Order: sequence, then structure tokens, then C-alpha cells
Amino acid sequence: MKTERKHGQPGPILALDTATASMAAAIIDESGVLAEIQSLAERNHSVHVVSHVKEMLASSGIKDSELAAIAVGSGPGSYTGMRIAVAVAKTLAWVWEKPLVGVSSLEAIAYGAWHHVSLEEEKTAAEWISGGEHWVIPIMDARRGQVYTSAFSMSDGGEWTRWADDGVRLMNGWVEKLAERLSAGGSSAVRSITIAGDLTLHEAEAQRLKALAEASGTTVRLQPFVQEGRWIAELGRKKLEAGQTENPHTFIPNYTQLTEAEVIWKAKQAGEAER
Repeated sequence: MKTERKHGQPGPILALDTATASMAAAIIDESGVLAEIQSLAERNHSVHVVSHVKEMLASSGIKDSELAAIAVGSGPGSYTGMRIAVAVAKTLAWVWEKPLVGVSSLEAIAYGAWHHVSLEEEKTAAEWISGGEHWVIPIMDARRGQVYTSAFSMSDGGEWTRWADDGVRLMNGWVEKLAERLSAGGSSAVRSITIAGDLTLHEAEAQRLKALAEASGTTVRLQPFVQEGRWIAELGRKKLEAGQTENPHTFIPNYTQLTEAEVIWKAKQAGEAER
């Protein structure tokens, strides 16, 4: 149901993300989630994304003219997948003349997982973080033992911060670096760690970090998490309020690495140059 908006309140945010196997989309405003869709049909993202947008606008009673901005997951993730949402978001932002906001898909996974853990533990944000820092490590499989990952923390004072850039890392090496940072900073300062995302292919390494961290008294949670549009929208709102918008004509996803075809082509070119 559409809510009455007081003067000066921000309008609704439309959010899209297709960087993962889940097409995540939502419309939120200051009252909460007005509409949300989560589809796991990865190969059909391009077929359904526009119809899902129309469906959410209709069910929420929101007109495109009422939107405050469009937020889109900018990756990293599936090379083909993330371009679908970005292309649609750029087009809508241009046609509807709305601000475009790019949001890290990894940060949205981390932010969403942290909120889910808090709800599952039936604690408020303040109760959850009291007494120490909470790390959230999002991961997506990137093949060959690699993951798309980054790192965030919620401080004792309630501040959400990033402390590692989005990138592709070998999971076993990433576990070593996290364990080193934990040891160097003093484990008592880190109350807990959540490893969130698709853990299917990387659970053994996640369990290894759990063993290393818990040996020094830091709780580690393995949190399977599928992307949700509401967290793209929430982070998009924060960036919009900070004036961090994108040019819809030049905005590109965060590819983070070359595609397999590009790697093969470059290797071939290098081989020919050596002859």
C-alpha cells in the first residue's frame, strides 16, 4: 500500500541486482519495503527483469515519476549477469530522468547478512555490536578456488565501514590474511565474524577460518545468504543522500577481472609475440 509522504522526505528507491544467480529487486521508501522480488532463474534474468520492475511498480502503487532514484548492484559477479541490471538501470535512469546510484553487490550481501544475523539472534543492532567489533566477509564463487570478496565491519559505536576493496582472491590465501589481521589487531577487539554468501564450494576454507578465530575467542558464523533487493536499495539511499550518483551514459559494472575469453586471447597474443 502506498504511504503518504511528508514534505522533505525522500521518495521511493527502485533497486536491481543481477550480479549473482539471484535477480534481486525491490522498491523501498522511509516506511520500509513496498515491493520485492527474488528470482533464482539466472539464465532468464534478461527475459524477466523489465517485467519484474513493472510488477513491483504496479503492486506498490508507485509511479515512475515518484521515484527518488534507481540503485543498481554494480558487481562484482557474473560477467554477463551484472550487465543486465546495469543496462536496465541506466536506461530507466536516462528515460525517467532519475539519479542513478551504483552499489557494490558484495557490500549489499554483507549488509543484508549482518541484519539477518541480528534478527535471528533476536537482538537489536546496539545489543549485537556491544563490546566489540563485528566483521562481515561476503563471498561469491569466482571459479578455480577463487572468490569475489571484500570486508566490512560494524563498530561498537554502530558505524558500518569497509576495510578491504572488492576483488578476486584465492580463498585459502584470503583466509590466511584474515587470520593474520585478526591476530595482529588483538582478537579481543573483534567480537565476531560472519562469512556470508554462497558457501557451497568454499565451506572447508570458511571452517578453517572459524577454527583459527575461535581458538582465540572470536565467534565465527557461516551465513548462507542470497542477494536481496532491499539492501541494494538501503545502501543506494545512503549514497544518494551523500550525493554519490553516477552518469547513466558512462557508468559501467565492476568487472574486477578479465573474462575467460579475454585471458585466453591475451595468452595467445603473448605467445605469438614471443615467437
